[in-house]
Amino acid sequence: MTSSSDRPGTSESPAALKKALTTPLLYFFILGDVLGAGVYVLVGQVAADSGGAVWAPLVAALCLALLTAASYAELATKYPRAGGSSHYATLAYGPFLGFVAGFCMLAAGIVSVAALARGFGGDYLAEFVTLPLVLVLVVFLVALALLNARGISESTRANVVATVIEVGGLLLVIGLGVWIVLRGDGDLGRLTQLGTADKGPVAALLSGAVLAYYSFVGFETSVNVAEETLNPWRSFPRALFGALLTAGAVYALVGAAAAAAVPTEKLVRSSGPLLEVVRAAGAVPTELFSVVALVAVANGALLTGIMSSRLAYGMAQDGLLPGFLTRVLPRRRTPWAAIGATTALSLLLALTGQVDTLASTLVLLLLVVFFLVNTSLLVLRRDRVDHDHFRAPTAVPVLGALSCVLLATQIEGEVWFRGLVVLAVGCALGALAAFRKRRRGVTPGAGG
Repeated sequence: MTSSSDRPGTSESPAALKKALTTPLLYFFILGDVLGAGVYVLVGQVAADSGGAVWAPLVAALCLALLTAASYAELATKYPRAGGSSHYATLAYGPFLGFVAGFCMLAAGIVSVAALARGFGGDYLAEFVTLPLVLVLVVFLVALALLNARGISESTRANVVATVIEVGGLLLVIGLGVWIVLRGDGDLGRLTQLGTADKGPVAALLSGAVLAYYSFVGFETSVNVAEETLNPWRSFPRALFGALLTAGAVYALVGAAAAAAVPTEKLVRSSGPLLEVVRAAGAVPTELFSVVALVAVANGALLTGIMSSRLAYGMAQDGLLPGFLTRVLPRRRTPWAAIGATTALSLLLALTGQVDTLASTLVLLLLVVFFLVNTSLLVLRRDRVDHDHFRAPTAVPVLGALSCVLLATQIEGEVWFRGLVVLAVGCALGALAAFRKRRRGVTPGAGG
């Protein structure tokens, strides 16, 4: 347990990260991460599980995500520092589960950046130019790392521009869907078709919510920049809940527009379901969506890369990773060592192509993290700090933990097998980290 006087990051030091994020910048940071590349392929996958009522599992997933988001809001404003879920679990349970939480988040982030890098070098880029994949991956990831290292302000301002483009593309889809319905080519009846040939309404809702839940999980990346946020106790909850509600409304409207404008079977078969809406409308060049998709992929990779590097930096501060990862650029005060290490691992995964074997385990890994975060909040209620912070009702983290268990029961056995392998590696490394910390006598939250 950590008292208020032991909390890291409460005073400026040469190794401290620069406070530069305002509420609007943090709002766009979260919104840009939630409205990431996944939405451009998500609708068809959700439709396959839930039927034409795509909006229903999206709304259900938003409600479940808001439970865990409230727990994050309290913890991030109570302990505003990099490290996020790993730091909270370390404070509540000790270095072993702290490492497991951090390892799961770090693995998910690194794999996600690698997958997005490969996505950037795929069909959307091929609409304009054909380049060797290796060249695209190296240039893409190095460019993102340099932007990340340049500063959190520069990175988040670039994110604002990208997020505006992403939201504009999604609003275009909504507008085109409404136009298709008004001209008589759509079918509003599909919006009430919840269920498939082999699933009833409840099973279809839960199954679709698992996929839809992944579209909202970008919010957890923001806790890793709480240390760089001005007045986090006030800014963080406003930005977090505002961004999630905005994203939820956009997702629900996009899902409804796509389902009403395009037959469900066609959405399910398409790898670019929103492009089907553009094609059905017939008034907008399809190349426009390739540009929007590339911006979305790049923005998602940038934000996830920021999260991964800050998480590695925070875990190193807690003594859970090598101490050199706490090194920051003297003038920029960005964690250059953590940025370099996470970028190198993402590049290695992207170059070897071993991304698909882990991609389907990301939701499971994140559910493990979210369960630990919700229960950590209950444990840390005993800790008192000397500053204002957001406080969620006690029922919220309880329901948040139960929602993680509920969603985990909907995940297939094959994914569980792969996820357990990753968890086993994390547990083994976590046990080693905990042993080393006990030998060194390092308390949770101390610098690495």
